[in-house]
Amino acid sequence: LQNVRIDPSSMSFQMWKDIPVPFYLSVHFFEVLNPKQVLRGQKPVLSQRGPYVYREYRVKTNITFHDNDTVSYLEYRHFFFQPDLSNGTEDEYIVVPNIMLMGAAVMVEKLPDFVKLLLSGALASLKQEAFMNRTVGEIMWGYEDPLIDAINMIIPGLLPFKGKFGLFMDFNNSNSGLFTVNTGMNDISQVHMVDSWNGLKKVNYWRSSQCNMINGTAGEMWPPFMSPTSLQFYSPDACRSMTLVYEQAGQFQGLPTFRFVAPKTLFANGTDYPPNEGFCPCLQSGIQNVSTCRLNAPMFISHPHFYNADPSLVNAVEGLHPTKEQHGLFLDVHPMTGIPMNCSIKLQLNLYIKHVSGILQTGQIKPVVLPLLWFAESGSFEGSVLKQFYTNLVLLPLVLEYLQYILLGLSVPLIVSAALLMARRK
Repeated sequence: LQNVRIDPSSMSFQMWKDIPVPFYLSVHFFEVLNPKQVLRGQKPVLSQRGPYVYREYRVKTNITFHDNDTVSYLEYRHFFFQPDLSNGTEDEYIVVPNIMLMGAAVMVEKLPDFVKLLLSGALASLKQEAFMNRTVGEIMWGYEDPLIDAINMIIPGLLPFKGKFGLFMDFNNSNSGLFTVNTGMNDISQVHMVDSWNGLKKVNYWRSSQCNMINGTAGEMWPPFMSPTSLQFYSPDACRSMTLVYEQAGQFQGLPTFRFVAPKTLFANGTDYPPNEGFCPCLQSGIQNVSTCRLNAPMFISHPHFYNADPSLVNAVEGLHPTKEQHGLFLDVHPMTGIPMNCSIKLQLNLYIKHVSGILQTGQIKPVVLPLLWFAESGSFEGSVLKQFYTNLVLLPLVLEYLQYILLGLSVPLIVSAALLMARRK
């Protein structure tokens, strides 16, 4: 118990502070093969590109212990492209929706016609089209776009950034917010459980108190002696807490594990699963509207290839082939310590696109939730790190446990002998 607390003297502290497991971010893009036909109202045809793989390093800073058995910290993420593990380079061009244009069009749909006229004129003068041909690096980490400044001038405050846009621009060399978690010093069942995030006990993105709750851990470790039921964690990237359910017991490199997976209700809409009503307005089951935490842009998250989603989402485009093996997420946790042994957390980012009256560049696009990319964050114990974990947190406690029984077994005849000797003396 002492060795899984968040305490500088515990064996797992350094593991918690600087995660020794190599993490990788694998990104798969969906290229639109028929952009001109989509503008005429035809079904999008997609081709998956990648993966483009990045080594991910996580470093905790500003670690501060508090009197109420909590510790706060910032965790920074740094990504480095791995060409030897990738199927392609960051310099490759991919045809994808013009995210700024299509997103802005839907965002201004209900504004007065003169606003849409101004935006459409700006798009024309800047020669902006509904689909763009950009490099992987530009889409990931940002590209200069004069449209951003034009939108800010026409509709002040619509976008809180200037000049540059990229889907993962805010991920690299940045932190995921100030986490304050329980150290487990007085109650080991609460170790790693989130006390607050950015000073908040709950978020305000959603329409119900249940959906706004910050539950579980920060997604790195869980309390020891886990039961085969479920686990929870708060994801700043998804702006919500997530619950995974127990699937089966297994082994990883000879160590016992519990496998947890996403239930079919994770991204279900409020009709199919009433507790999720707070995440609405919803479309089909299997996608979650995250516009309220993504600048009101029409963005949705889902499982890759719309796995576990309403079949109509898959059928609305061509090129998707969802399978559990390739697109289902999982987390294999060592139940005694609550430390993940092997994991692959997968999410897909989608953009809702449609024809918007007054915005000529949207052509006759039919309403569709269009996949942009999906990514997997994965990592597993290996090599010397696995041996160190096994020795310090599995083998040593096991030896000590057996040793106490051996000592207890040896002490019984000694106690009996001493009692008999004392009886004889009397």
